[in-house]
Amino acid sequence: MKSNCEKIEENKVKLTIEVDEEQVEDALEKAYNKVKKQVNIPGFRKGKVPRKILEQKFGPEVLYEEALEYIVPNAYREAVQENEIEPVAQPEIDVIEIEKGSPCKFTATVLVKPKVELGEYKGVEAEKEKVEISEEDVEAKLKETQEKHAEYEKVDDGEAEMGDRLVIDFKGYLNGEAFDGGEAENYNIELGAGQLVPGFEEELVGLKTGDEKEINIKMPEDYGNEELAGQEVVFEVKVNEIKKKKLLPLDDDFAKDVSEFDTLEELKEDIRNKLVESAEQQAHNSVEEQVIAKVTENAEVNIPEPMIDQEADRMVGEFEQNLRAQGLDLEKYYKLSGTDKESFKEQFKGSAEGRVKTQQVLEAIVEEEGIEASDDEVTEEINRIAEMHNQEPEQIRTVLEAQGQLDMLKKEKALRKAIEFLVEKAEVKEVDPEEKKKEAEEAEANEESEAADKKTESAENVDSKDS
Repeated sequence: MKSNCEKIEENKVKLTIEVDEEQVEDALEKAYNKVKKQVNIPGFRKGKVPRKILEQKFGPEVLYEEALEYIVPNAYREAVQENEIEPVAQPEIDVIEIEKGSPCKFTATVLVKPKVELGEYKGVEAEKEKVEISEEDVEAKLKETQEKHAEYEKVDDGEAEMGDRLVIDFKGYLNGEAFDGGEAENYNIELGAGQLVPGFEEELVGLKTGDEKEINIKMPEDYGNEELAGQEVVFEVKVNEIKKKKLLPLDDDFAKDVSEFDTLEELKEDIRNKLVESAEQQAHNSVEEQVIAKVTENAEVNIPEPMIDQEADRMVGEFEQNLRAQGLDLEKYYKLSGTDKESFKEQFKGSAEGRVKTQQVLEAIVEEEGIEASDDEVTEEINRIAEMHNQEPEQIRTVLEAQGQLDMLKKEKALRKAIEFLVEKAEVKEVDPEEKKKEAEEAEANEESEAADKKTESAENVDSKDS
């Protein structure tokens, strides 16, 4: 096989490919073995007609289209590797010549990975918020832990309040008729948790054990059951049981019950350490985002539309997965949101272009700096994945190899190292979050003041001209 590559416009090349006679004949023979099973010729059993007879009957061209299915994909892949190009879309194939006893010639016009003109990427500026965890932060987190481990005690007297847990019976009616899915007995509900339709839980406040009540509710417009969506319904409710929250005292016994620590002070110190760790991670993530955004902004790259389109498709797919986790599907979402497939996908185009550009810029930095993921680093990542999925590392490696994902894992690791490289080379300034907030408020106030001054000046100019 021979090939040459010609750039015909930005991000687009034409490969001219020639496949030798032997490969053409091999493909024609494979095509014959397939086609002969599909034709009926008098005097021959199906699948037994000789090739010569088949070609005499239908002409040698009968095999060409099928032979191209064997020739083109393999030859195209070889030409891509030989010319070291990176296609980003399916090629446009144009067959120039295919004939028995002659080479096959065809062209493949294809969009390729865009060239990135890197701007400044070392030493870009970023701000990192100073991490300060106050005693109030620790106490608030401790309070959350106390609320999480609260006990609930059944009470015979007393009215239901937000935060109480109730056991209720209920039955729903639409236009006087009970509707499917609107009935339950001994249903557990925590007031204020938003388990049922909006407005339902609030109507239970003030009821006592044994009380019965009719609740009038307008169902949400986006309710999953279309027959009920936006409708006025009535629920008959009976309170069977009320449980009041009882907070455990914050002492050493509490620490022993909810953690591995023996004292409340040890628990608080652990909470403080975890808050610091979380805040540090958030601050670091913010620095990464700033650096990546600036490095991407400083670069120039013309992204082909198909790359943006493919990324938008991936983003829609991610959105669909999240919907399914909530028990919804994309078609239902389209109806509820009053949109359709194309307009919904269009909403992702801007973000998709940003994602693609960032990816291309990071890949260019990987190449420019010669950043690679070592075998040890890949093994370390495989071990991490294995631990996360409670599997053996070799199992994970085997699956990745079978799916052709091992190189992708190595590439992702190299991109991660590129981000770490950029952050390491960045000029990071530590800032006080309170001071930063104050400066932002002052700047906003100054802008409003300047806008008011300009408005006053404009009005005065108008009055001057009128006079």
